[in-house]
Amino acid sequence: MSEWTSGTSGKPAIFCISTYVKGQAFLREAAALGCEVTLLTVDRLRDDDWPKDILHELLTMPEDLTPGQILNTVMYLARTRRIDRIVPLDEFDLEAAALLREHMRLPGLGETATRFFRDKLAMRTEAKKAGIAVPEFTGVFNYDDLRAFMRNVPGPWLLKPRTSASAIGIRRIEHEDQLWPALDELGDLQSHYVMERFVSGEVFHVEGVTWGGKVLFAQPFQYGKPPMQTMHQGGVFTTRTLELGSKDGKGLLKIHESLIAGLHMHAGVTHSEFIRADADGRFYFLETAARVGGAYIAETLEFATGVNPWVEWARIEVALAKGEEYKLPELRKEYAGSVISLAKQETPDTSGYTDPEIVLRLHKTHHAGIILKSGSEPRLKSLVESYAGRFLDDFCAVMAVPDKPTA
Repeated sequence: MSEWTSGTSGKPAIFCISTYVKGQAFLREAAALGCEVTLLTVDRLRDDDWPKDILHELLTMPEDLTPGQILNTVMYLARTRRIDRIVPLDEFDLEAAALLREHMRLPGLGETATRFFRDKLAMRTEAKKAGIAVPEFTGVFNYDDLRAFMRNVPGPWLLKPRTSASAIGIRRIEHEDQLWPALDELGDLQSHYVMERFVSGEVFHVEGVTWGGKVLFAQPFQYGKPPMQTMHQGGVFTTRTLELGSKDGKGLLKIHESLIAGLHMHAGVTHSEFIRADADGRFYFLETAARVGGAYIAETLEFATGVNPWVEWARIEVALAKGEEYKLPELRKEYAGSVISLAKQETPDTSGYTDPEIVLRLHKTHHAGIILKSGSEPRLKSLVESYAGRFLDDFCAVMAVPDKPTA
């Protein structure tokens, strides 16, 4: 373990954990609001793009530590450091943060509450209990139960890791004979999967801000191709804000509010996904997370509404640390969307895209990306769809789906 220190103070101490490079806006905002912000990351990310100028400490640990080893590491650090709140900046750090909170008896999501935003079986069970439509599902425990599930629920089915993110590790099962070899391959890990009916349809997501158990802000979006299709088959990732007054927008906001209440979220930001089934036109819950959406969703949301979920999450954590009230910023009503693709080129050139609605161009190796903003929803939708088609020809590259997440 290594460390870098900038000094000490008597400010509220927020201890952040991130095994991926993200959350810089959170770190800066928490420091600007008068907190002592410490970041614990992994050794190989020590010199990455962290805002060292505002951090009280930057600490590092070896990669792939077990939860128990992370607990021991942080407890060693706590001998000489005060920790008031623990914040995981990435989804894959949620469980370690929950374990630490439980162990130190600190406020925030504990291990059971975290499961509702991390474990796909737990969130489905609780959402169904709250009356929210969910594709039929079953835990992967008893083989007779699995056989009964496949007899009673028409295929195909999806075999999903319970605690992975995005479409990583998902297997499509077309017929029963495909399932058993897949389970044999998983061995002792098979109980860490959930099986559900595959639903064909368009996928949406809602970015939310919750305070005091109430949804203060929620913005519905619609993906272009479903993320699972983009990850497994290649293509261009797109998402765009929806008209709040539209039928889809209203329906998503209603089910999102029920979901947040049903999963007992008290305060924080959420990223939740839903599918509108082709078969019956209903919205079904897919998954949720107590974190900021990836793939530049935060920036897209900010261009449309003025709400940066990283910043608002920091403000919420600071308000809780100080015992103060939290208030949303002043909102604006515009439309924004993103178009992002893996690129054949190391440094793709998007200068041929010249519409005045372009507000941000991504600069990331082997990635092409543009964020657009407009006061017109039809105009924004047209641009996103047009750019997606052009990206396929100009940039799009396909990479094999990883078995586990990469930074």
